[in-house]
Amino acid sequence: MTPKKFRKKPVVIEAIQWTGDNLEDIIKFTGLHHSALKWTWVKTHMALIQQQEGLKIFTLEGSYMATIGDYIVKGVKGEFYPCKPDIFEETYDEVKDDTRTT
Repeated sequence: MTPKKFRKKPVVIEAIQWTGDNLEDIIKFTGLHHSALKWTWVKTHMALIQQQEGLKIFTLEGSYMATIGDYIVKGVKGEFYPCKPDIFEETYDEVKDDTRTT
């Protein structure tokens, strides 16, 4: 069978960039994973750990580490995954006026 060519469907997604100091914004966007409900931590200490070790993102395929600068993308099924900035910028354009009727 000969390979066919395919074009990615134009789908509007939501994303937020991990800056290393916006953990609360990331949690508001993705929700708090059930494994983190047991945490008791000081914000400044946790922020330093996240900046040094990365941010764990739970995807449909398992957990992945996001580093500072990565985008956290909400997929079409409500899942979240990290995306490197260069790939994100090649794949997505910012939507200034979202006129979807969903």
